[in-house]
Amino acid sequence: MGGFIDLCRENDLYFIARPGPFIMAEIKNEGIPHWVYERHPEIVPVGWDGRPATTPTVDYLAPNFLREVRKWYQVIMGVLAPRLYTRSGNIIGVQLDNEIGMLSWVSNCPDLTDNVLDDFSLWLKERYDALSLMSRYPFDMDDVDLRNRAFRSPQEDYALELLKDLGYYMRDRFARYVSTLRSYAEEFGVRDVPFFINIHGTGHGRGFTFPVGISQLYKTYTQAPGYISGSDIYFGDLDMNNFQDLYLINSFMDAMHHEDQPLTSLEFNCGDGNFGNTYSGRYDPSSVDLKARMCIAQGHRMLNYYLFAGGYNYRLDIKLNDGNARIGITGERHGFAAPISPEGELNYTYPRMARSINTFMAVASKLANMEEEHDSVSFAFIPDYYMTEYHYPGSQKMKDMIRNIEGRRTFGAWEIMARAMLLCGYRFASIDIQNRKVDTKKTAVLAVPSARYMDSDIQAKLVDYMRSGGGILLYGEVPSLDMEGESCTILADAMGIEPKKVHYASPSYYLSVYSEGWAAPRPEVRVDYAQTFNMERGEAILRIYGTDEVCGFQTDVGMGSAIVIGTTYCTDMDLFRMALERLGAKVALTHDCVYHGIFMTTTTNKQGERFLHMINLDGFDKEFHVYENGSKLLDGRKVTLQARDGIMMPLNISLSNGVTIVYSTAEIQRVDTDKITFRLTQPQDMIVLNTDRRIMPSHDYNVQYNGKKAYITSFKHCKVDDNLTISLIPI
Repeated sequence: MGGFIDLCRENDLYFIARPGPFIMAEIKNEGIPHWVYERHPEIVPVGWDGRPATTPTVDYLAPNFLREVRKWYQVIMGVLAPRLYTRSGNIIGVQLDNEIGMLSWVSNCPDLTDNVLDDFSLWLKERYDALSLMSRYPFDMDDVDLRNRAFRSPQEDYALELLKDLGYYMRDRFARYVSTLRSYAEEFGVRDVPFFINIHGTGHGRGFTFPVGISQLYKTYTQAPGYISGSDIYFGDLDMNNFQDLYLINSFMDAMHHEDQPLTSLEFNCGDGNFGNTYSGRYDPSSVDLKARMCIAQGHRMLNYYLFAGGYNYRLDIKLNDGNARIGITGERHGFAAPISPEGELNYTYPRMARSINTFMAVASKLANMEEEHDSVSFAFIPDYYMTEYHYPGSQKMKDMIRNIEGRRTFGAWEIMARAMLLCGYRFASIDIQNRKVDTKKTAVLAVPSARYMDSDIQAKLVDYMRSGGGILLYGEVPSLDMEGESCTILADAMGIEPKKVHYASPSYYLSVYSEGWAAPRPEVRVDYAQTFNMERGEAILRIYGTDEVCGFQTDVGMGSAIVIGTTYCTDMDLFRMALERLGAKVALTHDCVYHGIFMTTTTNKQGERFLHMINLDGFDKEFHVYENGSKLLDGRKVTLQARDGIMMPLNISLSNGVTIVYSTAEIQRVDTDKITFRLTQPQDMIVLNTDRRIMPSHDYNVQYNGKKAYITSFKHCKVDDNLTISLIPI
């Protein structure tokens, strides 16, 4: 392994070490040697009703497992330590384990070994006094056999209490596990580099479940300095179906970070999607480019392309009777989808990916110091809404709660509200409203996905926020219960409303709502559900057809206001824009393209340098003006955004050769002392430079001067030749 790391260094590559103990990566048994399970059978978890785990996970804190891990770390850290970046090597970080908690989550099989339940019981006794504990769990906690049966097969009268406590305990357990791994690494010489924790959760081209990984692990990577979280992003193509997913999960990650923790991606999926070697799932060449552009625009400091190159699975020294005795599960070869095949051939995704990497690296020093600019609205994130990885199959209470929360936290809120906000042009941050203060001075308006269940402290925090002048756009249900199923109407009471029945559509009931008040006139809309309210005050904006019951309204709370959309209303961009503006959030960055499907945002640094980031999510070209606060940018010029393409336009960017780019419709590709290379993006690109230097004449472009400003018009059409080099007359 040391030789491979050294080879990477010889080729100017940095290295992130992933020593495990879990490796995953289509390695058999997830990378844990089979003999570990055979020698220590007590580390193999059991789950609900004492059934064996269906995935090859382990009790992370089992003493014998940790002893084996420490032995492994002693060996592997001896290889890594002398090659750290801080010791003039190329290792810039170490990932501690892989996808922690994922196997138990996806199999709904919490680790409930005897060791875990002993530890869980101690944790409960530290958290609650004896009386409270007996009230929550009506059995003798000191009767080990009774206690273990009660936790593995919970009764309904404490099911929701167990759901909450077990979730919190597992988060603490994961944090202690990672802290232990870090102590082993540092004991054997690996220190003073970041320790990475990767967050799992994307799947089937969507990000709905990714925040489950954040919820599981945020206490792990925020427990002490020196940790950095990184995403696992598996989206396939970025398009109108899922673009808001990527924006949201990046925002949620950022909301949970400390100020010194940058956004990163540790498994940024690249390649053509041919994971099964069947040529299925074929991605567009734009796939990696567009996702990378959005991540860079949101402030990512590192993207680790994965799997970048395929390879071969060697046979194990110990022959297993498993069909091939190889280390991986994919046969002789692996990485069928990678941009570089096992044989070293480049597939069709490589050139577009390389082009975008060159674009980012040409201005890396600028991007590294830039942050996304946001409008005065934030998207609320509640980690406990994603604490749904385990539920006892025999508990109706758990099923009901999880079904309601899963239905409200993402599908409508992401598919309708978040998508509408982004298509309107809103550039929003996210706020962890569960653990952090919500300040009206920093956040004028909150978009809140809300379920029937919400913790009393969060409800009270939202009420205080509105009373202080904040505005809330609540989408979903106004909560009537806390996270343990007890009545809690703090938010509803402050709004002066009483939640009533929730109506649902069915194959024979075409539930529809109509608008009134400031929301009218609008066409009647079919919906999946609608929560109805009795109102003491405020203005109704949505009602159910046929019953006229209120399912949407606006009301004042103190100095602030709330707009509630208690139904799966369609992605009506104008309605959401009107709602946000009434609450106090205006969009600054807009365009006049009637076809939408455009993502736009800006990044800036302390010097006022900026990039305008734009992505066309559709397969056809779009022509439009760009506006900021109502004024046209780029001297009023129209922009053509090519099909499935992105542009990172420089605005007031100062270069090392003494030139400032006032604006350019072309992307910077390379900066040299006496020339600048651009990627053209338009039928006729315009580049405006501010410089004391003169531009060398060329048949490729025309130059006109206005004082120190040079207006350069390209003669090349980007679809014929997209490369343009502007030469400066040497000083």
